[in-house]
Amino acid sequence: MSDRQNIASGTIWEDIAGFSRAVRIGSVIHVSGTTATDDQGNIVGIGDPYQQTAYIIKKIERALKEAGATLNNVVRTRIYVTDVSQWEAVARAHGEFFASIRPANTLIEVSALVGEGYLVEMEAEAVIQPS
Repeated sequence: MSDRQNIASGTIWEDIAGFSRAVRIGSVIHVSGTTATDDQGNIVGIGDPYQQTAYIIKKIERALKEAGATLNNVVRTRIYVTDVSQWEAVARAHGEFFASIRPANTLIEVSALVGEGYLVEMEAEAVIQPS
């Protein structure tokens, strides 16, 4: 696949687990599950699903930019939450970024995420026009 572009965020976990923050193949970009972790490894928005979701979307936006896309190119999001009763806070943040874009979306409750304090994890798929 000569048109494959792996986008890294530089965390140690990418090498340990063997994954990329995002992968672009042709006009399709897949963004890995993303948590509200800052560049120093700290959780952003502890106890606040709205703040975690907003931070996650901004991280996804950075990965998309590096792959040559924007949030406007997102066609699907998948959101994993540890407490589905907090869906409205998550949906509000998602809606603030995607109200006019309106990607396909799935919201799933899971028993746990990668570590204590994480309430939300999100992945995204985007499609851009071939150049």
